Amino acid sequence: MAMTIAFDVYGTLIDTAGIVTALEKLVGDRAGIFSDLWRAKQLEYSFRRGLMQNYRDFSVCTSHALNFCCETFQTEISSEDRASLLESYRYLPAFVDAEQGLERLKSTGCRLYAFSNGKPDDVRNLLQHARIDQYLEGVVSTDEIKSFKPNPAVYAHFLRQAEACGSEAWLISGNPFDVIGAISAGMRGAWVKRSPKAVFDPWEIQPTITVGSIVELCQSLGIDDQ
Repeated sequence: MAMTIAFDVYGTLIDTAGIVTALEKLVGDRAGIFSDLWRAKQLEYSFRRGLMQNYRDFSVCTSHALNFCCETFQTEISSEDRASLLESYRYLPAFVDAEQGLERLKSTGCRLYAFSNGKPDDVRNLLQHARIDQYLEGVVSTDEIKSFKPNPAVYAHFLRQAEACGSEAWLISGNPFDVIGAISAGMRGAWVKRSPKAVFDPWEIQPTITVGSIVELCQSLGIDDQ
């Protein structure tokens, strides 16, 4: 049976640091730390809404996180520029290894899916713009059950949609919380460690495998056809 692989999108296939270029025009040399805080608060707000069961979609979490950053850095960004920054999230670039890695995995017969907190249409548009959508069989979104990763219900939702067995399905993510969530829910998980400085959470749950890029996955999963 073909291996089923769920790819996280933001931070795994798509480089969220791509927003820095747009931020540089507005906040100058603070763009990097602004972007890092924006991403951290975006995820924090999704975690909190998931726990509170007070769902708003991921774009709302992103917008609220942007507002928080503007307050924190005491930066005046007009409503038009804020709207432009949020629109930039729809056109972020793929990591340089994403296309080659997906193409190689697809050639082995694996069933590849995007699995994201983002709304389905937003994710599809993002993947199309990044020119990697053709390697994926479909998009599964947590929005479909009104929750967020790492709620175990969202991983169960993915398995139902992909008609896959948890112990035979993989979650691939650059986000440690996502890998931990998937493994805790019965899947296997690969952490994409893109920076040597990245630290995996020191929990009792560790990645099934760790790779440096999407390209490394075929060999690490034991399905490389080269």
